[in-house]
Amino acid sequence: MGAVMNPSPTQAREALDFPCWMQERLARTERALEQWVGVDAPAGLGEAMRYAVLDGGKRLRPLLVWAAAEAVQGLDEAAVRAGCAVELIHAYSLVHDDMPCMDNDVLRRGKPTVHVRFGEAAALLAGDALQALAFELLVPDAGQAAGMPDALQARLSRLLARAAGAQGMAGGQAIDLASVGLQLDEARLREMHRLKTGALLQASVLMGAACNPHVDASAWQALTEYGQALGVAFQVVDDILDVVADSATLGKTAGKDAANDKPTYVSLMGLEQARAHADGLCAMAHAALARSGLADTQALAALADMVVRRTH
Repeated sequence: MGAVMNPSPTQAREALDFPCWMQERLARTERALEQWVGVDAPAGLGEAMRYAVLDGGKRLRPLLVWAAAEAVQGLDEAAVRAGCAVELIHAYSLVHDDMPCMDNDVLRRGKPTVHVRFGEAAALLAGDALQALAFELLVPDAGQAAGMPDALQARLSRLLARAAGAQGMAGGQAIDLASVGLQLDEARLREMHRLKTGALLQASVLMGAACNPHVDASAWQALTEYGQALGVAFQVVDDILDVVADSATLGKTAGKDAANDKPTYVSLMGLEQARAHADGLCAMAHAALARSGLADTQALAALADMVVRRTH
């Protein structure tokens, strides 16, 4: 497929219906996930994979890929695959994080966690398979590449691998597990969440931007800063919701951070200062978009607002 064509800045400001924009991209993401996840997996593995991915979740990461790809007029097929790939990495991380050896949680997205539903061995394998499938989607067979150059496939794979590995999500989880019961200062807490949560959110933005191989350096830097601010803001709000929301609203166990004696932005700053911090990070994300020089960042701006204002 060709590049996504965006309207002029004036048209974009007047025309963007964010709920409609979001619904259209969510629907396309769900169709692709339904098509790709677990369909040929043997011995019940596909059922566990699909249970982990389908029919639940905000799909924030694919939405960030879509919004950034459209802001830079990137390749449409690359955005579909990148959005699904980052969602699969996110889903695999949740499957593993919920297991008894990690957070030992029994509720996710309003239903029993994968290891509760299918057993620990099946959950471990489902997470492994989802991780592998994410990279398979980024390096399609020649007949399915739809104009994705080899260099773009490699760049998307590297962005995702770095965000998921020791310098990203896995490293942040290691710090999190090692920090139970400890007092962390704000800098150390921010570093933990920059890796554990923020790296994959930032990678979603940059993978979208990479769907146009010719994005200039200033726009790339601005989107990098936007992704950093959004990633931290997401975790600050997560910490707030763990205190103020109930399990039914969250779709996962509320209050578990305090119960497990984990350091959070609320335990460090207090509730009201944490809320102010989230608002400040949202403002930083908007400021980065204003510096990007891109014609249409309306969806990215709306997603930043959605992250800070969400109730679950």
